[in-house]
Amino acid sequence: MAAERPNGGSSTAVLQPIELEPVHTNLSGKRSPSAGGRSLESEAQQSRKSEEDSDRNETLPSPTTAAAEQMESWNRPRANVYRTFAVFWGFVIMGMNDAAYGAIIPYLETYYDLSYTVVSLVFLSPFVGYNVAALLNNWIHMKFGQRGVAFIGPICHLLAYIINSLHPPYPVLVISFMLAGLGNGVEDSAWNAWMGVMTDANEILGFLHGFYGIGATIAPTIATTLITKAGLEWYYWYYIMVGCAAIEVATSVYAFWGKTGAVYREEHPRTSDAGGSRLREATLKRPAARVTWLSAMFLTAYVGVEVGLGGWIVAFMIRVRKAEPFASGMTATGFWLGITVGRFVLGFITPRIGEKLAIAIYLPISIGLELLFWLVPQFYVGAVSVGLMGFFLGPLFPAAIVACTKLLPKHLHVSSIGFAAAFGGSGGAIFPYAIGAIAQSKGVQVLQPIILALLAVQWCLWMGLPRISKRKV
Repeated sequence: MAAERPNGGSSTAVLQPIELEPVHTNLSGKRSPSAGGRSLESEAQQSRKSEEDSDRNETLPSPTTAAAEQMESWNRPRANVYRTFAVFWGFVIMGMNDAAYGAIIPYLETYYDLSYTVVSLVFLSPFVGYNVAALLNNWIHMKFGQRGVAFIGPICHLLAYIINSLHPPYPVLVISFMLAGLGNGVEDSAWNAWMGVMTDANEILGFLHGFYGIGATIAPTIATTLITKAGLEWYYWYYIMVGCAAIEVATSVYAFWGKTGAVYREEHPRTSDAGGSRLREATLKRPAARVTWLSAMFLTAYVGVEVGLGGWIVAFMIRVRKAEPFASGMTATGFWLGITVGRFVLGFITPRIGEKLAIAIYLPISIGLELLFWLVPQFYVGAVSVGLMGFFLGPLFPAAIVACTKLLPKHLHVSSIGFAAAFGGSGGAIFPYAIGAIAQSKGVQVLQPIILALLAVQWCLWMGLPRISKRKV
């Protein structure tokens, strides 16, 4: 703006506009002119830096000190109500997927004429899917957000069950189980991380994993009934799973359609000075790496017990305890029912005595019940012991997730919990396969000492975690 006084002495000010140069502010707060003097970065450089720029450090405090009103709950915002039930349904599918292995393994052996070692590949194949999920989980969130999870996981389930329902050659079946493992790994890690930071996390995670238990409880019952009572082949079970997975695709995508990668990056800014990959920070930089790896190994042993015992209990009861096939199938149902009830009931008790102490109590009780199952060779004693063992094992997985949310900053929750849950899920592949491979030469009775050893390892890993506050998440 300029002012001029004419020679006649008039005090009138004459305003002459001048051209202003637009000023832009970058993320660091530095002003840079856009006209003329500013040098433009190449499009390739901008593309490489765009994700890193959006994954910025807002220098916020750790979420564990954030105000409670900033935390989501299952019904706040209102859209979370529908999302919560969509996730619950997804976990029912996951439970049905995992528990069906134990019910159909004896019939896969005869249908394909397989040995223990070869049929055990149905356990080992999801290992590939879970580990791919562990590596891709953070990238999926950053790129596609929860919308990507809600599409990729259910689609993997649907494709795998369609393949299984066609009863293809056994090598193709193994590949389809890898696809199912990828779907489980993607959903398991993402939804645990999402619900693990809600208000009343112990309770809501107890319900989440309780719905997994519901799926795991009904699957052996339905599959066993179809095969032993209706006289149908094992693959008829997957006709049911195709319908369930189709519902999962529709409900999950609809519920999380608005949760894009941009939304995720905005809601989860960095709270540390670290740069680069969040997964690298969670797994390679202390103190986060200690929590991440201990949790991952704990969950690996836990899922190994859960799927190993649930998967081989039917064969054990038939061949070692000489039980009838239907009664043996009901033993697996009792185990998963115990896990389900334990998650619903103990999910309310665990936060009141603290996760660290609670799990330190539940595991020795489980070890005692496992010894009773092993050393007393009676069918009914074994069936009751397995059901009670499931009850005390039930809250272990949710408690490990809550422990991560209390020990780690918010920007690492998805990376750390996702890695731990997906990596841990591989235990459901490695250890059941190992049981089958050893059983080929030593007999299926090797199930008992392997389960006992895994329970003891879990206790040691749990005690290695830092002290956990009893404060409710």
